[in-house]
Amino acid sequence: MRNDRGSNPRPGEISLAHCGILFLDEIAEFPRGVLDVLREPLETGVINISRASRSAEYPARFQLVAAMNPCPCGHLGDPIKACRCTAEQTSRYQGRISGPLLDRIDLQVQVPAQAAETILSKSGNEQTSTQVRTKVIAAHEQQLQRQGCNNAHLQNSALERHCKLDEASRALLIQAMNKLGLSARAYHRILRVARTIADLEQQQDIQLKHVTEAIGYRRMDTTRQSK
Repeated sequence: MRNDRGSNPRPGEISLAHCGILFLDEIAEFPRGVLDVLREPLETGVINISRASRSAEYPARFQLVAAMNPCPCGHLGDPIKACRCTAEQTSRYQGRISGPLLDRIDLQVQVPAQAAETILSKSGNEQTSTQVRTKVIAAHEQQLQRQGCNNAHLQNSALERHCKLDEASRALLIQAMNKLGLSARAYHRILRVARTIADLEQQQDIQLKHVTEAIGYRRMDTTRQSK
Protein backbone atom coordinates (compact mmCIF):
# COMPACT_ATOMS: atom_id res chain seq x y z
CA MET A 1 0.00 0.00 0.00
CA ARG A 2 3.01 2.23 -0.29
CA ASN A 3 4.53 3.43 -3.50
CA ASP A 4 8.23 3.65 -2.61
CA ARG A 5 11.13 4.06 -4.96
CA GLY A 6 14.43 3.30 -3.31
CA SER A 7 14.86 5.42 -0.22
CA ASN A 8 12.33 8.04 -1.25
CA PRO A 9 9.02 7.34 0.57
CA ARG A 10 6.00 8.28 -1.52
CA PRO A 11 2.29 8.25 -0.69
CA GLY A 12 0.39 5.11 -1.64
CA GLU A 13 -3.24 4.06 -1.69
CA ILE A 14 -3.79 4.89 1.99
CA SER A 15 -2.90 8.56 1.55
CA LEU A 16 -4.50 8.77 -1.88
CA ALA A 17 -7.75 7.79 -0.15
CA HIS A 18 -7.46 10.75 2.29
CA CYS A 19 -10.90 12.35 2.82
CA GLY A 20 -12.43 9.55 0.78
CA ILE A 21 -13.09 5.80 0.81
CA LEU A 22 -10.54 3.00 0.63
CA PHE A 23 -12.30 -0.15 -0.57
CA LEU A 24 -10.50 -3.47 -0.21
CA ASP A 25 -12.27 -6.34 -1.94
CA GLU A 26 -11.36 -9.85 -0.76
CA ILE A 27 -9.51 -8.32 2.17
CA ALA A 28 -8.51 -11.73 3.55
CA GLU A 29 -6.41 -12.30 0.43
CA PHE A 30 -4.08 -9.42 1.30
CA PRO A 31 -0.90 -10.35 3.21
CA ARG A 32 -1.42 -9.87 6.92
CA GLY A 33 1.59 -7.58 7.16
CA VAL A 34 0.06 -5.28 4.56
CA LEU A 35 -3.27 -5.19 6.37
CA ASP A 36 -1.68 -4.34 9.71
CA VAL A 37 -0.23 -1.19 8.10
CA LEU A 38 -3.82 0.09 8.20
CA ARG A 39 -3.87 0.16 11.99
CA GLU A 40 -1.90 3.39 12.45
CA PRO A 41 -3.82 5.58 9.97
CA LEU A 42 -7.20 4.20 11.11
CA GLU A 43 -6.33 5.31 14.63
CA THR A 44 -4.47 8.59 14.01
CA GLY A 45 -5.45 9.77 10.52
CA VAL A 46 -1.81 9.90 9.40
CA ILE A 47 0.78 7.40 8.20
CA ASN A 48 4.51 7.54 8.85
CA ILE A 49 6.96 6.01 6.38
CA SER A 50 10.58 5.61 7.41
CA ARG A 51 13.51 4.76 5.16
CA ALA A 52 17.25 4.73 5.71
CA SER A 53 17.81 8.28 4.50
CA ARG A 54 14.56 10.00 5.47
CA SER A 55 11.06 9.65 6.87
CA ALA A 56 7.80 11.22 5.86
CA GLU A 57 4.33 11.70 7.31
CA TYR A 58 1.29 11.77 5.04
CA PRO A 59 -2.37 12.51 5.81
CA ALA A 60 -4.53 9.38 5.78
CA ARG A 61 -7.96 10.02 7.22
CA PHE A 62 -10.18 7.76 5.15
CA GLN A 63 -13.18 5.50 5.50
CA LEU A 64 -12.25 1.85 5.17
CA VAL A 65 -14.77 -0.42 3.45
CA ALA A 66 -13.81 -4.06 3.02
CA ALA A 67 -15.41 -7.29 1.84
CA MET A 68 -14.48 -10.93 2.28
CA ASN A 69 -15.96 -14.39 1.96
CA PRO A 70 -16.89 -16.26 5.15
CA CYS A 71 -14.50 -19.10 4.22
CA PRO A 72 -12.09 -20.06 1.41
CA CYS A 73 -14.78 -21.65 -0.77
CA GLY A 74 -17.27 -18.86 0.01
CA HIS A 75 -20.22 -21.08 0.94
CA LEU A 76 -20.12 -21.19 4.75
CA GLY A 77 -23.70 -20.72 5.94
CA ASP A 78 -25.10 -20.91 2.39
CA PRO A 79 -28.49 -22.69 2.52
CA ILE A 80 -28.11 -23.96 -1.07
CA LYS A 81 -24.45 -24.81 -1.63
CA ALA A 82 -22.58 -26.82 0.97
CA CYS A 83 -19.30 -25.49 2.34
CA ARG A 84 -16.29 -27.65 1.41
CA CYS A 85 -13.91 -26.15 3.98
CA THR A 86 -12.78 -27.76 7.21
CA ALA A 87 -13.14 -25.90 10.49
CA GLU A 88 -9.37 -25.41 10.56
CA GLN A 89 -9.33 -23.92 7.05
CA THR A 90 -12.15 -21.53 7.90
CA SER A 91 -10.52 -20.46 11.17
CA ARG A 92 -7.17 -19.87 9.44
CA TYR A 93 -8.84 -17.89 6.66
CA GLN A 94 -10.80 -15.63 9.01
CA GLY A 95 -7.74 -15.27 11.22
CA ARG A 96 -5.95 -13.39 8.44
CA ILE A 97 -7.71 -10.31 9.83
CA SER A 98 -5.83 -9.64 13.05
CA GLY A 99 -7.62 -8.78 16.28
CA PRO A 100 -6.07 -5.29 16.51
CA LEU A 101 -7.22 -4.46 12.98
CA LEU A 102 -10.67 -5.91 13.62
CA ASP A 103 -10.91 -3.69 16.70
CA ARG A 104 -10.69 -0.68 14.41
CA ILE A 105 -13.53 -1.73 12.10
CA ASP A 106 -16.73 -0.24 13.51
CA LEU A 107 -19.34 -2.16 11.52
CA GLN A 108 -18.95 -5.87 10.82
CA VAL A 109 -21.98 -7.37 9.12
CA GLN A 110 -22.71 -10.67 7.43
CA VAL A 111 -24.57 -10.52 4.12
CA PRO A 112 -26.26 -13.88 3.54
CA ALA A 113 -27.18 -15.22 0.13
CA GLN A 114 -30.58 -13.99 -1.03
CA ALA A 115 -33.20 -16.00 -2.90
CA ALA A 116 -34.07 -14.78 -6.38
CA GLU A 117 -37.58 -13.91 -5.23
CA THR A 118 -36.18 -11.63 -2.56
CA ILE A 119 -33.82 -9.89 -4.97
CA LEU A 120 -36.47 -9.28 -7.63
CA SER A 121 -39.38 -8.36 -5.36
CA LYS A 122 -39.92 -5.15 -3.40
CA SER A 123 -41.51 -4.98 0.01
CA GLY A 124 -42.51 -1.33 -0.29
CA ASN A 125 -40.47 -0.42 2.82
CA GLU A 126 -37.24 0.40 1.01
CA GLN A 127 -35.70 3.82 1.52
CA THR A 128 -34.51 5.76 -1.49
CA SER A 129 -30.99 7.17 -1.72
CA THR A 130 -32.49 10.65 -1.34
CA GLN A 131 -34.21 9.68 1.90
CA VAL A 132 -31.04 8.14 3.30
CA ARG A 133 -29.01 11.20 2.29
CA THR A 134 -31.47 13.49 4.08
CA LYS A 135 -31.16 11.46 7.29
CA VAL A 136 -27.37 11.41 7.11
CA ILE A 137 -27.14 15.17 6.58
CA ALA A 138 -29.49 15.81 9.50
CA ALA A 139 -27.45 13.50 11.76
CA HIS A 140 -24.21 15.18 10.69
CA GLU A 141 -25.59 18.64 11.44
CA GLN A 142 -26.78 17.45 14.84
CA GLN A 143 -23.31 16.19 15.68
CA LEU A 144 -21.66 19.46 14.69
CA GLN A 145 -24.12 21.49 16.75
CA ARG A 146 -23.69 19.27 19.79
CA GLN A 147 -19.93 18.75 19.89
CA GLY A 148 -18.32 20.53 16.92
CA CYS A 149 -17.08 17.36 15.20
CA ASN A 150 -18.22 14.01 13.84
CA ASN A 151 -18.87 11.20 16.31
CA ALA A 152 -15.93 9.32 14.80
CA HIS A 153 -13.58 12.04 16.09
CA LEU A 154 -14.85 12.08 19.69
CA GLN A 155 -12.01 11.36 22.11
CA ASN A 156 -11.49 10.94 25.85
CA SER A 157 -13.74 13.09 28.04
CA ALA A 158 -15.76 14.37 25.06
CA LEU A 159 -16.61 10.77 24.16
CA GLU A 160 -17.88 10.00 27.64
CA ARG A 161 -19.76 13.31 27.85
CA HIS A 162 -21.66 12.96 24.61
CA CYS A 163 -22.16 9.18 24.73
CA LYS A 164 -23.68 8.77 28.18
CA LEU A 165 -25.53 5.51 28.82
CA ASP A 166 -28.38 4.71 31.16
CA GLU A 167 -28.02 1.83 33.61
CA ALA A 168 -29.68 -0.78 31.36
CA SER A 169 -27.50 0.14 28.38
CA ARG A 170 -24.34 0.16 30.46
CA ALA A 171 -25.16 -3.26 31.95
CA LEU A 172 -25.74 -4.70 28.47
CA LEU A 173 -22.47 -3.29 27.17
CA ILE A 174 -20.52 -4.67 30.14
CA GLN A 175 -22.10 -8.07 29.58
CA ALA A 176 -21.18 -7.98 25.87
CA MET A 177 -17.60 -6.94 26.62
CA ASN A 178 -17.12 -9.80 29.07
CA LYS A 179 -18.78 -12.39 26.84
CA LEU A 180 -17.05 -11.38 23.62
CA GLY A 181 -13.75 -10.37 25.17
CA LEU A 182 -13.94 -6.88 23.66
CA SER A 183 -11.11 -4.42 24.13
CA ALA A 184 -11.34 -0.85 25.40
CA ARG A 185 -10.95 0.32 21.80
CA ALA A 186 -13.95 -1.80 20.73
CA TYR A 187 -15.92 -0.38 23.67
CA HIS A 188 -15.27 3.18 22.53
CA ARG A 189 -16.23 2.33 18.96
CA ILE A 190 -19.50 0.79 20.12
CA LEU A 191 -20.25 4.02 21.98
CA ARG A 192 -19.63 6.09 18.83
CA VAL A 193 -21.78 3.78 16.70
CA ALA A 194 -24.62 3.84 19.25
CA ARG A 195 -24.40 7.65 19.34
CA THR A 196 -24.61 7.75 15.53
CA ILE A 197 -27.61 5.41 15.44
CA ALA A 198 -29.38 7.69 17.90
CA ASP A 199 -28.48 10.73 15.78
CA LEU A 200 -29.93 9.08 12.66
CA GLU A 201 -33.19 8.77 14.61
CA GLN A 202 -32.82 12.38 15.80
CA GLN A 203 -32.73 11.20 19.42
CA GLN A 204 -30.97 13.30 22.04
CA ASP A 205 -30.12 10.36 24.31
CA ILE A 206 -28.63 6.96 23.55
CA GLN A 207 -31.19 4.28 24.31
CA LEU A 208 -30.92 0.56 24.99
CA LYS A 209 -32.01 -0.29 21.44
CA HIS A 210 -29.18 1.82 20.02
CA VAL A 211 -26.55 0.03 22.11
CA THR A 212 -28.07 -3.35 21.22
CA GLU A 213 -27.83 -2.55 17.52
CA ALA A 214 -24.26 -1.26 17.85
CA ILE A 215 -23.16 -4.45 19.61
CA GLY A 216 -24.85 -6.47 16.87
CA TYR A 217 -22.50 -4.90 14.34
CA ARG A 218 -19.50 -6.59 16.03
CA ARG A 219 -20.27 -9.70 13.98
CA MET A 220 -16.74 -11.05 13.61
CA ASP A 221 -16.08 -10.64 17.33
CA THR A 222 -19.13 -12.81 17.97
CA THR A 223 -18.05 -15.41 15.41
CA ARG A 224 -14.52 -15.74 16.79
CA GLN A 225 -15.73 -15.99 20.37
CA SER A 226 -18.10 -18.85 19.49
CA LYS A 227 -15.27 -21.05 18.15
